[in-house]
Amino acid sequence: MKHLPSFREDHVSQVPALQLLINLGYEYVPPREAERLRGGRKSNVLFESVLRERLGEINDITRRGTTHKFSEANVSAAILAVRHLPLQDGLINANAALYDLLTLGKSFEERIEGDLKSHSIHFIDWERPENNRYQVTEELPVTRNGRSDTYRPDIVCYVNGIPLVVIECKSPALSGNKSPVELGIEQHIRNFKRDGIRDLYVYSGLLLSLATNAARYATTGTSKEFWSVWKERHGNDAFEARYLNRLSAIKNRPLAKATKDELFSERTYGFHYARRYFDGLETEKRLITVQDQLLYDICRPERLLDLVRNFTVYDAGVKKVARYQQYFGVRAALERIRQLKPDGSRPGGVIWHTQGSGKSLTMVMLAQLLANLPVEELARAQTGLRKGELPAPARIILVTDRVDLDDQLFKTFKKCQQEVVRARTGTHLSELLMDDGDEIITTVINKFEAAVRQTKTPFDSPNIFVLIDEGHRTQYGSFNVSMERVFPKASFLAFTGTPLMKKEKNTAFKFGGYIGLPYKVNDAVEDGAVVPLLYEGRHNRIDLNEEPINRYFDRISEPLSAYGRNQLKKKFSTVAHLNRAKQVVYARAWDISEHYRDFFQTKGDKYKPKAQLVAPRIATALLYKKYLDEIGMVTSEVIVTRGDQREGHEDGFREDNEEKAYEDEYFAAMHDKYGDQKQFEDSVISQFKKQEHPEILIVVAKLLTGFDAPANTVLYLCRSLKEHTLLQAIARVNRVYPGKDYGYIIDYYGVLEDLSSALETYTSLDEFDAEDLDGALTNIKVEVVKLPQAHAEVWDIFKTIRERKVEPTVYEEFLEPKDRRDIFYEKLTAFAKLLKMALSTVDFVEQTSATKIDDYKKDLKFFLQLRVDVKRRYNDELSYREYEPKIQKLVDSHITTVGETLKVTELVDLFDPKQREEELAKISSVAAQADHIASRTTKAINVKMDEDPIYYKKLAELIRDTIAAYHQRRIDEAEYLKRIKEQEDRFFNGRSDEAPEALKGREAALTFYDFSRDSFTDEALLKNDFHVEVALAIEDVMLRNIYLNGQKIVDWVNNTDIANRIQLQVGDRIYDLLDKYKQPINWEAIKIIESGCLKVAFNKY
Repeated sequence: MKHLPSFREDHVSQVPALQLLINLGYEYVPPREAERLRGGRKSNVLFESVLRERLGEINDITRRGTTHKFSEANVSAAILAVRHLPLQDGLINANAALYDLLTLGKSFEERIEGDLKSHSIHFIDWERPENNRYQVTEELPVTRNGRSDTYRPDIVCYVNGIPLVVIECKSPALSGNKSPVELGIEQHIRNFKRDGIRDLYVYSGLLLSLATNAARYATTGTSKEFWSVWKERHGNDAFEARYLNRLSAIKNRPLAKATKDELFSERTYGFHYARRYFDGLETEKRLITVQDQLLYDICRPERLLDLVRNFTVYDAGVKKVARYQQYFGVRAALERIRQLKPDGSRPGGVIWHTQGSGKSLTMVMLAQLLANLPVEELARAQTGLRKGELPAPARIILVTDRVDLDDQLFKTFKKCQQEVVRARTGTHLSELLMDDGDEIITTVINKFEAAVRQTKTPFDSPNIFVLIDEGHRTQYGSFNVSMERVFPKASFLAFTGTPLMKKEKNTAFKFGGYIGLPYKVNDAVEDGAVVPLLYEGRHNRIDLNEEPINRYFDRISEPLSAYGRNQLKKKFSTVAHLNRAKQVVYARAWDISEHYRDFFQTKGDKYKPKAQLVAPRIATALLYKKYLDEIGMVTSEVIVTRGDQREGHEDGFREDNEEKAYEDEYFAAMHDKYGDQKQFEDSVISQFKKQEHPEILIVVAKLLTGFDAPANTVLYLCRSLKEHTLLQAIARVNRVYPGKDYGYIIDYYGVLEDLSSALETYTSLDEFDAEDLDGALTNIKVEVVKLPQAHAEVWDIFKTIRERKVEPTVYEEFLEPKDRRDIFYEKLTAFAKLLKMALSTVDFVEQTSATKIDDYKKDLKFFLQLRVDVKRRYNDELSYREYEPKIQKLVDSHITTVGETLKVTELVDLFDPKQREEELAKISSVAAQADHIASRTTKAINVKMDEDPIYYKKLAELIRDTIAAYHQRRIDEAEYLKRIKEQEDRFFNGRSDEAPEALKGREAALTFYDFSRDSFTDEALLKNDFHVEVALAIEDVMLRNIYLNGQKIVDWVNNTDIANRIQLQVGDRIYDLLDKYKQPINWEAIKIIESGCLKVAFNKY
């Protein structure tokens, strides 16, 4: 009979992953063998015997033509260095220490022929991947930090006995609001937390979450939102076809019989089915899956070593591994510069990776590889070198066009532990260039220009690499002629986050054109590397041709009562005398305040959306700050620099004396409080990024480029911006952040007027090619039109309920199936998010009838209350927790009325009696109360299951039977509630009443008693004291071995001698009691009790 495919996790994802890894060159290590290689210690994750063998094999010392090996003492010391990493300094610091060991090696003194010198032991042969030993194992139990229990990652890949890759596999058939890949990611994050298994993750270089047709990867410590997809970049269809054929051949290569025997020998669940099923698959051609591609792309040995060694950086305490566009961009750049041109110069080119996709780190990775280019490789490309002459070393110069970008890159390189020096002046830069140092030099374009002008003698080495950030402002201008004169043979590598304008492209191609494939905005959005940007035009909201305040007042006060209009008029009366330009600023400040307050302002939440306001001039920026403060709805700060660029006088605010007074007062106050401008800016930026206030940063030109604040969500555009400046400015709000779906551009100037036609038609962007702007910006209307459908999809869940006005409990009981609740939560979240977005837009509010808006609000209020009741009734975990603050904001601002509250999130401690009672009191229906108690007790049982597995399993079954009895109408609501309360009471208050007299008050012994009754079922044993004696005997064994002189032995759970002794003595005592009561010896039952009671002891003692 042909077996149908299985959707068990190990059958559909884990075994296929192991098979592919084996065919990629990994040796399969069965779990039992892995345990032996770890010395039987679950706290040790190294295969030390393998590491020792490899260290001896790949390391030697050559002296006078003779090869010598390192001493055993030094090999042991090297192993000790890898074993004892400084985890007390934090996971990432310890992982960085390992990275240094692996990439740099460790020096030891060796006496060779009487000469004592230091020589390095290397743990991995990076240059010759085939010299390393690659192994893979599965279900690796690792003791949790500070606890006795274990976590068990699905797959772990070893290189020379060191676990470099940890993989979690999930079935694609898993249901729920979270995708299987997301569940795998959360499992990794749980594992590397403080109470997880950091003893394993401290060694990890790559982490993978696989679910057959979906897969993501990251590295140690990566938060959920930054896990990435990998897309192999082929260049053309022929390369892609060859890649797929190669991968298909590897996947479909049958495993050796001995390997299959090992792979399936320990699969206790479904072994016979699994072996036959996978043997059968070998006769068919298996299709390539997404998880196959990720495993092949980043885990095949040579690629894995490349990523771990060359594409891993530590950025201010955060470990990062290259995304695919960074990897292929750097590799393409290295390939480009490998050969010299006929005139002896080195080629360059342009790398276009959209803003927010990690362009600065791409520069870091490329610079590191350029700085470490072997002398032989530099020499190979150069002709004319005399015999024995070495080429000039690689010199790297980083050029930016703004001081703040130079500051950002300088800090990035320093944080990534790269030796870097900043040129203070043009003269200093000239001195650095003439020096033979190997530091990376950073400078801004004006200093670079000054140095170039001062230089009379060209630097004619082809081993000078000039990396130019946002190169469209520098490399493609007339200044490029001077650079070519001073650096006639250098390689110029420009990085841009925005597309090249049409007029720039021809000049750019003279330098070699694009390097690799561009990584455009739509690529980054599709990959989740940035969030999409939504635009709303509000320039028509405040009419510049009328009295702006009066017109704006009429518009916003229309829906208010007479009293409300009078109160608002008092607010506005203070500014009615201002000139028209200032009235416009005030009206915009009011509109910005309301918009931010109503749709983005949150209090004390983990995700607090921030905003930037872009003003046309310093004086106007300060005026915005003054009016925002007077209005009092939001907090703000101004960051500007004297001489900030001004694009005309767009706001008509030209009172020069008043401008100067504003500016002088601002800079004087800043100097008085902070000492200098830099300290002020650093302080404000730090507060903006890390604290609740300020909520809005007001800028003119500063912080429009290179400013990276992931929580920055809204850009209020109150000035004209064009071309690259516009594209860079809007990208300030495209960074990924937990709970952030979009970045918002609110345009008060009409810069992006009517975005419904092609972007290249706008004067602000008409210098770009249309395909280069694809995906850069979306009109918010495109999203808002989805609201009716989202609303209908929520109601569609309940289409079988004939009458909408039935009791809410009907809806609650309808949502009893878990999969139906999951769909409800998902659809409701989508509807709430779209309604919040719609209510924030002027067009929707003005063009939708008040009745329709009211219907949306009423329905959302009903569904949110239903969600609260259903979640409480069935004790559901939140699946969209990151969106809760935004939904709560919508409720508070638009859904509830005065004196009314509706909290969408309330977390309850299952083990706190007071919280349990308070939560129960909020439920009125008897059946709903019973459902609530049943679900919360079941959850609590799952938490405690390992402490008393036999008893808790029986209690869980009893609860399930009671629920079924009610739903089958065999008992009524009152009886349902009564029984469920009794079962909850048994869980929380123990079971001494039903325990034998000798075991009352002895929780551990009662657990052992259950094991005995479950394993030895002879009726005669229930009539004597056999089970009681077994329980007391096991308790006695535990106390004798775990305690010494009344004190618990420290870390006894990791002492294999104690564990082995306990199991042996438990078996002996049970054997003696079976003999005493004339019972047959059941060795299988004895083994079950031995292992089961030891696990209980790990949790109870």
